[in-house]
Amino acid sequence: MLADVGRFRVVATRDLAATIYDNRQSRMERDLAFLREKGLIQVDSVNARRDGRGGSVERIEVVTLTKGGQSLARMTSDLPRDQKLYAGMVKPREVEHDTQIYRAFRKEAERIERKGGTNLRVQLDFELKSQIQKAIYVERKVNPERGMDEIKQQVARQFDLPFVDGGIQIPDARIEYELPRKDDQDRDHGPRTGHEDIEVLTAAYRPGHLRHKAQAGFHVYASASDRATLTARIEGDHHLMDRILEL
Repeated sequence: MLADVGRFRVVATRDLAATIYDNRQSRMERDLAFLREKGLIQVDSVNARRDGRGGSVERIEVVTLTKGGQSLARMTSDLPRDQKLYAGMVKPREVEHDTQIYRAFRKEAERIERKGGTNLRVQLDFELKSQIQKAIYVERKVNPERGMDEIKQQVARQFDLPFVDGGIQIPDARIEYELPRKDDQDRDHGPRTGHEDIEVLTAAYRPGHLRHKAQAGFHVYASASDRATLTARIEGDHHLMDRILEL
């Protein structure tokens, strides 16, 4: 549980109960109380997004790691050494969206593991953006005469990301994994690698933004309520909705 919270920065307790604890709510609550007492996690209740919806504001209980929890998760988990772990909460207004990334990951991970994928590693958009910005900076420093669009297109290819309307499309998360070699002759070369990019849409997405994400080829997810709002907003592009998976 510490490893999952660390990988995604923030996870809703209801999702932890449904996945890691197999809906054993009381057991999860005991563990959370123990870890909180030891100063390893922080449990907070935050407001859900409104997005123009009426009625009472839903509250979401979420878990984040403290610095101590981050260190313990690193020492005790069997995650890849290059897997980044996070501590603390950022952008409270985006917490509901950020918790949905974990839900989308669990769905994608099941699909990846069914086809033999192992050693899953997660990169959140924070990490990807940092790497892309560094790559752009290096290219500009090497050849300051090159146009920015040309540099961005090169960096997009380097990271296997789409370049759409002058910008590099960055997913909410990238899942990297290993696959076994198909035959005995290739096994000496080690495992094959692959990745899947996931994006969680919300009702706040505008048609143009949604279209860019669909064109990017990401595995796109949205909650049932967000899907309903988006469907009404893009009446002329119903084919886009066919590509949106439900959380």
